Amino acid sequence: MKKKEEMIVLGIDPGTATTGWGLIQCSKATMQQSHKALRYIAHGVIKTPVGMIMGERLLMLHTELTKVLVKYKPQVMVIEQLFFGRNVKTGMTVGQARGVILMAAAQAHLEPFEYQGLWVKKKLCGDGYADKKKIQETVRKILKLRLVPKPDDAADALGLAICYLQNV
Repeated sequence: MKKKEEMIVLGIDPGTATTGWGLIQCSKATMQQSHKALRYIAHGVIKTPVGMIMGERLLMLHTELTKVLVKYKPQVMVIEQLFFGRNVKTGMTVGQARGVILMAAAQAHLEPFEYQGLWVKKKLCGDGYADKKKIQETVRKILKLRLVPKPDDAADALGLAICYLQNV
């Protein structure tokens, strides 16, 4: 049973094929301090089969994310904002996944916070264009993990959660 003086934050890197998630905890006693004590809880990805029809993929994403929400009971969800690059089709499917994620947040009575990916990279690594390996290594160092979190979608999700706690 979690103590009330601890805050659990769930970071989400949305995608239709792969959605990364990561959970970290911070003591509310250290929330106002500049050097907050962050504790790693868990990370993973939700993968949906490529050949599955979109509606079923989105249902699977919702079902699996709901399991994470029920198991860990986070107080905050942080989701990466959608960035439309050159591939509009990919942006549209990621938008559909984000809709499902936002619905799951509403069902869990969580108001999601949203950050741009470039901002998160800049905040974590000092470079808005940092590559996946740099993000993984930075997250590993901040959370004092022995190994870099894999896959990179989950490391990105942990990075979102870290950024939230470093900015509250």
